[in-house]
Amino acid sequence: MTAAPQQEIQLQRRLQQDSIQLAGKVVYLNPFLYWRRFDANTDRWLREPGQLAEDQITTNRVRFYPELDWELLSENDRAVKDGAVEMFLKSLELISTFNPELTPGQLLEVERKMAVTKKKAFERWVSKSLKRRLQQQASERRRFDRERLARDWSEWMVLPVTRQALLPLSALMVIAVGAGWWLGSQQFCRQQIVQPAISRSAG
Repeated sequence: MTAAPQQEIQLQRRLQQDSIQLAGKVVYLNPFLYWRRFDANTDRWLREPGQLAEDQITTNRVRFYPELDWELLSENDRAVKDGAVEMFLKSLELISTFNPELTPGQLLEVERKMAVTKKKAFERWVSKSLKRRLQQQASERRRFDRERLARDWSEWMVLPVTRQALLPLSALMVIAVGAGWWLGSQQFCRQQIVQPAISRSAG
């Protein structure tokens, strides 16, 4: 089998996972397939975890993860799966918005297929989003620390007490540099003096 048919099969399989056919109409399960119809606020709302209320997520945990004991999960796993629950809720809201003709029974079919086909994809998406957020927060924290250090130094430098303390120190540094230069030049001049050759007496 050549590469082109393999890619076509993979694309068809992906589309089957990303969509469901209801009453002769294809409904997309992947929320990002609706992105052409998003405005900027909707796009940000979908992509950034933490946009829904915490109690809304916790009350829907069992709905999408009935097999899990949430108390046994690590903090990181709980954050990822809470983010996936949020993605389920957002996706269902988008699907019902862009497909208003769907009945409650059809929306339930959508939800069931999503729970089977999109769970791992949502978890991967949320995991990457949380990692990016942590990196961004760490970068902002480092930048803030640098700015605060520079601000503290500049504030310290303009204090009258600091200027009074630095004035004699600056004078000493100037004297030390001048003395070092003078000693170095003396040493250099001494090395330039060529000793006269000793004439040999004829024997």
